[in-house]
Amino acid sequence: MANKRKQYSAQFKAKVALAAIRGEKTVAELASQFEIHPTMINNWKRQLLEGADEIFEQGNSSSPAAGD
Repeated sequence: MANKRKQYSAQFKAKVALAAIRGEKTVAELASQFEIHPTMINNWKRQLLEGADEIFEQGNSSSPAAGD
């Protein structure tokens, strides 16, 4: 029997990572709620935080910096 890993959508990963960043629940509580391993939540949270600056770089490439 082949073991296939479950794949999660980017939307689901973002939802879980944002919930972890908010800190309203512990990672263990979120893992139980979403039925995933806590390590996955921590990885997705780290990826979101590391990639957040790219979101703003893409949006500001053609517009002048306001408020800097």
